[in-house]
Amino acid sequence: MKKTYHYSRRHFLGAAASTAFAFQFVPARVWGANERVNVAGIGAGGKGASDIAGAAKHGANIVALADVDKNRASGTFKKFPKAKRYSDFRVMLEKQKDIDAVTVSTPDHVHAVAAMAAMHLGKHVYCQKPLTHSIHEARVLTEAAAEKKLITQMGNQAHAGEPIRRAVELVRAGLIGKVTEAHVWTNRPIWPQGKAAALPKQAIPPGMDWDLWLGPAPKRDYNADYAPFKWRGWWDFGTGALGDMACHIMDMAYWSLDLKYPDSVEAEQGGNTEQSGPNWSTITYQFPARGDNPPVKLMWYDGRKDGQANLPDDKIADGVNLKGYGSMLVGEKGNLYFNRGRTNWVVTGRDKDEVAQIQKETPLTVPRTEDEDFEWIEGIKGGPTPLSHFAHSGPFTETVLLGNLAVRTGKKIDWDGLAMKPSVAEAEQYVRRDYRKGWSL
Repeated sequence: MKKTYHYSRRHFLGAAASTAFAFQFVPARVWGANERVNVAGIGAGGKGASDIAGAAKHGANIVALADVDKNRASGTFKKFPKAKRYSDFRVMLEKQKDIDAVTVSTPDHVHAVAAMAAMHLGKHVYCQKPLTHSIHEARVLTEAAAEKKLITQMGNQAHAGEPIRRAVELVRAGLIGKVTEAHVWTNRPIWPQGKAAALPKQAIPPGMDWDLWLGPAPKRDYNADYAPFKWRGWWDFGTGALGDMACHIMDMAYWSLDLKYPDSVEAEQGGNTEQSGPNWSTITYQFPARGDNPPVKLMWYDGRKDGQANLPDDKIADGVNLKGYGSMLVGEKGNLYFNRGRTNWVVTGRDKDEVAQIQKETPLTVPRTEDEDFEWIEGIKGGPTPLSHFAHSGPFTETVLLGNLAVRTGKKIDWDGLAMKPSVAEAEQYVRRDYRKGWSL
């Protein structure tokens, strides 16, 4: 397979080193020019199908597939008939010795235990967003990746795309001056939330191992409103609208402004229960000054409030039609509206000629790539480190999930990020989670 980098490797590494939390891993082995990476998929249906196909597209040899639902995974099974099939990823990792790397594309509650099981064995990991179900899990995975010098990648695909990488360059070049606020909104949830009680027992579909699907989560009876799709709204399995979308659409603000850990977080919400996430939430993060950059207030909006989409107010919108999902940075010289799928972003409040001049003069300092799967596979083979590796995406996931602590406690939380310590004792239970017997990190 021909390798095409948009920059020389020296340029790529130099640019990567200038970004937050970036560093270069050195693979434990040297790969031959035509040697293929043996990849196993943990979760082969749903998003797993495209993650596995993406790795294969860039030269990976798919040697094993693990999924608890044979019917949901059947398409991937057929596409890779030579791959050995398993129901339990733990059995796969124990028995199959030719695996170099794994993709993890399960519901949120299984991410950390699956990724850590693979990392303990020295396997490189691509894990879907959010990286983990709890803040503590994100920290542990980040530390393990660094200790074992593994090539890792979180599946927030837009991080590898041109829109976000160019936006990061332009924001840092002063396109709208110093940024003091960020507003991020989504059209999620698109599944039921605000449920106060567990659901009644239903028959488990043929081909599904429900006990394995539950994995580390507390035992409960099967219901179709848990799996295969609506699990995101249930706290035992998912992380709500915030966990589903923030690792995508909060990324530009977090990356370009070098935000890392906030000082505090608080939330308004409607409908949250001990079982299920809220019908809507507005979450406010306060980040400290970073060098010459001022403090930043970041606000997150999801769901429908009083029958209307929960969005930033008209003053923030500044004439831009805010719909679906996106983000708005508020700077001293103007506002930047950004959508991860487009480069025709909108700048308001600043002279158009000045904006055009900055865009023309700002050099390309962040490396470009084909996509996130290419970055991961080539990183394993000795190429540049993926830019959404766990040293970046781990702390990012911690910050994202912190918002749910404020949602679930209903209190403002002052946050010691390095110590993972909330000021509210009630929030401690949500920093870490318990695991069902037979499942742990």
